[in-house]
Amino acid sequence: MKFYVVDDDPDILALIGLLIKGAGHSVVLADSSKRALSEIPQARPDCVITDVMMPEIDGFELTRELRKHAELAATKIVVLSAKSYEFDRRRAKEMGADGYITKPIQRDTFVQDVMRTVSDHITVSYWGVHGTLPVPGPDTVRYGGNTPCVSMEVAGEPLFIFDCGSGIRQLSAHLMSGKNQRLNGRIFISHTHWDHINTVAFFAPLYARGNEFEIYGPHQGDLTIDRAVSAQMEGVYFPVTIREFGARLIFRDLREESLTFGPVRIDTMLLSHPGYCLGYRVTVRDRKFCYITDNELYNPDDPRHDERYVKRLAEFVSGADVLITDTTYRDHEYGAKVDWGHSSVSQVANLAARAQVKRLHLFHHDPDQTDADIDLKLQEMREKLDELGAGAVICEAPAELSKLVI
Repeated sequence: MKFYVVDDDPDILALIGLLIKGAGHSVVLADSSKRALSEIPQARPDCVITDVMMPEIDGFELTRELRKHAELAATKIVVLSAKSYEFDRRRAKEMGADGYITKPIQRDTFVQDVMRTVSDHITVSYWGVHGTLPVPGPDTVRYGGNTPCVSMEVAGEPLFIFDCGSGIRQLSAHLMSGKNQRLNGRIFISHTHWDHINTVAFFAPLYARGNEFEIYGPHQGDLTIDRAVSAQMEGVYFPVTIREFGARLIFRDLREESLTFGPVRIDTMLLSHPGYCLGYRVTVRDRKFCYITDNELYNPDDPRHDERYVKRLAEFVSGADVLITDTTYRDHEYGAKVDWGHSSVSQVANLAARAQVKRLHLFHHDPDQTDADIDLKLQEMREKLDELGAGAVICEAPAELSKLVI
């Protein structure tokens, strides 16, 4: 890649130049933002890295002026500053920056941090894939026994988290082991059954002052998502109340609607499950990620089967790069679990084939299922997709701590 770096500190310039060249990229260094503004449109670098506090033209102004040039539409801009205030991060994004990295520079990870910031990819990480209740033990070591939690990283955006099952403890440990001085995130809860919310209290970043998290979830009639989360931590249920959190929390009730965060659009859909349960479709540029749990698709010969609902859901997840969906039961198990709000292999296979998804991830496994049972379920799903002429669908059962880049 071609980099152009602007900073009035010669030591910082020299260090960044060495790090970028050492990683195999080319770089132009400038200690004058005014000169940079005249040179960058002709140089057309892949990425501009600019300091904020500079004489002549500050980094925010430089970013704003560069974004006026149509020929630089594909150029990524990363703001580098010793200022870690949330106001400055927001201001950088408003001016058109793709990312914000705080000083001091971490020599070992700086180039990786920049590349991650300017990446067009999204990274999906799994922290818990079972449903209903945690099932740790020797029979669940390969796929893991924690309940639902999935995170999604998008360059330049706060972390997106889907559900707060017991898997969020592993995400918590991962985040707290990093060097981030401040953590921001958006948490999307599918519904308020315990296996999706009852580990909020063990998410350590919520206790740290300076962190900020937005928590979104379905409105349950007269029960707000704020009340649903906080009530489980009161009185006899838990010794620590939500008032002990040091992070700034913002709650928002959701219905079927659309939300936009920079390059990220999130659409919601009510699912077939007891109470209000939302499925999430995330669109980032040309990529689509769908998180659909918990959800029951009745067999076609069942009078409760709703073809209109299935058609609408298929349209909602149509063409998804990855569909993470409730596949709780193998077909022979479903008969005894009808009306429990979960789906079986054949139902999910029909949905994936009909929606022509690119990748199908089996999720929310029954607590009685061992690793060997999930292996069989995965095999049965692949066979069913072949029968339906959808053998091109990549079908997987992701394990805890696994990642997918799309």
